Amino acid sequence: MKESEDAFAHGHLGNSVNRSYYAMFTAARALLALKEKDSSKHSGVIALFNQYIVKVGLLPREFSKFLRDAKRLRENSDYGDFVEITKEDAQVQLEDAKKFVEEAGKTLQKMIENPQ
Repeated sequence: MKESEDAFAHGHLGNSVNRSYYAMFTAARALLALKEKDSSKHSGVIALFNQYIVKVGLLPREFSKFLRDAKRLRENSDYGDFVEITKEDAQVQLEDAKKFVEEAGKTLQKMIENPQ
């Protein structure tokens, strides 16, 4: 998250969007690791996250949207021609990522303390 915050503070909005997404993606993979689930594709990780974390109620549905929207914005920023990321878009993604990582961390701790 620090890299995303620093990039945002210095006006490197594309970098901020990228780092915010990867913070969420990594947190999602950490949760899935406790379920012994993983995928080699980003879309696969998101699908597994929805199936094994969101649908069972470990995190609210909005977290699925955070991750999906972050992936889309990151891909547009990284691969799109002449794409300009707005400060508002980068800020929303940064705030979503902070919430995602914080709640994922709490959920991860609960899963470790009470394995099922």
